[in-house]
Amino acid sequence: MANEKPLRKISQAFKELEADVNSQTAEIEVAPFSSACSLVSPLFGCLGIAFKFAEIDYVAKVHDLAEASKSISTLPVLLDRDIEGDSVRKAGSHSRNLLRVKRGLDMVRVLFEQIIVTKGNSLKDAASKAYAQVFAPHHGWVIRKAVAAGMYALPTKEQLLHKLNEDENSASVQMQNYIAASTPLILYIDQLFHSRKLGVDW
Repeated sequence: MANEKPLRKISQAFKELEADVNSQTAEIEVAPFSSACSLVSPLFGCLGIAFKFAEIDYVAKVHDLAEASKSISTLPVLLDRDIEGDSVRKAGSHSRNLLRVKRGLDMVRVLFEQIIVTKGNSLKDAASKAYAQVFAPHHGWVIRKAVAAGMYALPTKEQLLHKLNEDENSASVQMQNYIAASTPLILYIDQLFHSRKLGVDW
């Protein structure tokens, strides 16, 4: 990531999606959504082995949505297609992948919130809280155990910021921007599922 500033790219891309959500007339298109989500992928890589499973899973699901965007225009259409095909909950369905990607975005949102309020140089508390809140309820004992072990290999906050080419102040601004932009987007996706009686806890 030499000289790149991935946090800035992420916050800018999600600000644009937030503007679409807030317009209340535009439906979120699959292509810009998957493109913005792909910018988040390197963050999981920066967190080391604890989130390796999340990185692999997230990258694959985002890739699927990017492929889907070639023939499916918006997120509501994506869900409705799966409903028509009776494939919403099938492994590998676009709807299932959208739900998994949404969880990845939510995990990063909570992680950023925790990094901002946590004193010191360790990311363990911030990452543990984010994992426990978003991913742990959907994971079996084996994965939870592996993640707990991996928490001891997390980079320090200083190391993470170095990888992201940010200092503490600039990173905090970009993290706040992502939190503000991603929150309404995550709620929008949840609402797409709830309004179709699909739920989000599966």
